[in-house]
Amino acid sequence: MNASVREQFPILDQEVNGHPLVYLDSAATSQKPRAVLDAVRRYYEWDNSNVHRGVHTLGSRATDAYEGAREKVAKFIGAKHSEEIIFTRGTTTALNLVADSYGNANLKEGDEIVITPIEHHSNLIPWQQLAKRTGAALKYIEPNPDGTIDVEAAGKAITDSTKIVAIAYVSNVMGVIHPVKEIAALAHKHGAIIVVDGAQSTPHMKVDVQDLDCDFYALSGHKMCGPTGVGALYGKKALLEKMEPTEFGGEMIDEVGLYESTWKDLPYRFEGGTPIIAGAVGLGAAIDFLSELGMDNIAEHEHRLAMYAMRRINEIDGLKVFGPQERKVGIVTFNLDDVHPHDVATVLDSYGVAIRAGHHCCQPLMRWLNVSSTARASFYLYNNEQDIDRLIDALIQTKEYFGDAT
Repeated sequence: MNASVREQFPILDQEVNGHPLVYLDSAATSQKPRAVLDAVRRYYEWDNSNVHRGVHTLGSRATDAYEGAREKVAKFIGAKHSEEIIFTRGTTTALNLVADSYGNANLKEGDEIVITPIEHHSNLIPWQQLAKRTGAALKYIEPNPDGTIDVEAAGKAITDSTKIVAIAYVSNVMGVIHPVKEIAALAHKHGAIIVVDGAQSTPHMKVDVQDLDCDFYALSGHKMCGPTGVGALYGKKALLEKMEPTEFGGEMIDEVGLYESTWKDLPYRFEGGTPIIAGAVGLGAAIDFLSELGMDNIAEHEHRLAMYAMRRINEIDGLKVFGPQERKVGIVTFNLDDVHPHDVATVLDSYGVAIRAGHHCCQPLMRWLNVSSTARASFYLYNNEQDIDRLIDALIQTKEYFGDAT
């Protein structure tokens, strides 16, 4: 990525605490390019109307933009049909929809749900609750010592009693890329479905849901240069057609009587009420932006930054990095000896460097790592080696500051 890409993100052109901003928290939320900001503003200024209802010009333009965004999402992740894409508020809502609709209808006592202990809470708690509702057992794939998940370990956890396997394509803490395609084949061999949390994979690498052969795939727009409050659920058409909606009201109905109602065809039965129109328009613009840059180019850029960051971080004594150094996206998670991650993040912020500190919505993983929290620097297409150098310089200053204090 060159300087012209960075220049398309106006928020980066500012100072924080007297220093040029270095934003290294894209795993939490990415920044937005002008193309996305302009698309959302243009919709509200010129096309603002409800969709699928009015026959007037604004309504038609809004509907075309909304459905056009659905087609862009489908193409971007390799879905076979646009009706396999359901707009949601994000990954969390999408995963809960699967647990509440598919899970409630298909699981019973004695069945198994297989996940990993390194999942984001959004891909753990819905399955905990489903297990409680249905009497199904919750089982965990044992990670390797470096935090990776392999097919052999998955094979020990998945049995003929397994009905759902749920796993993140990429860990939001360690950036590890999991062998989802191979685990999907294993799940299907045992008659189970696989649900993939794509929050951290979709922004950073090329995704093909047909090649993965996953049954459901969830993503969030705000992590891939799109607006907050919008995301999507992909589901295989044959599965979605058998599922019942979990929200009821306007727009998702076919016929309504006093005592009975019927639902629209896919995908509208799952999109009750006024949908996230502006968000979808912005997500469509983000997909255009990412597609023009090329996902393979983005992945290569991030991998180079991650490797550079690992080399520089390893120069600092007393700093521990969690997770493997290879097969990962642009995330580096670490702790500085005897300094709480929140203190590290606070000092870094005083130098204009924004990172994340805490348990990252992964408390079971923190316990598995035997820590309460960690610091996390995450890189995206607008970052460069100079940002990494600023991070390293600030970490050295942080270490010296707390060393002097001690």
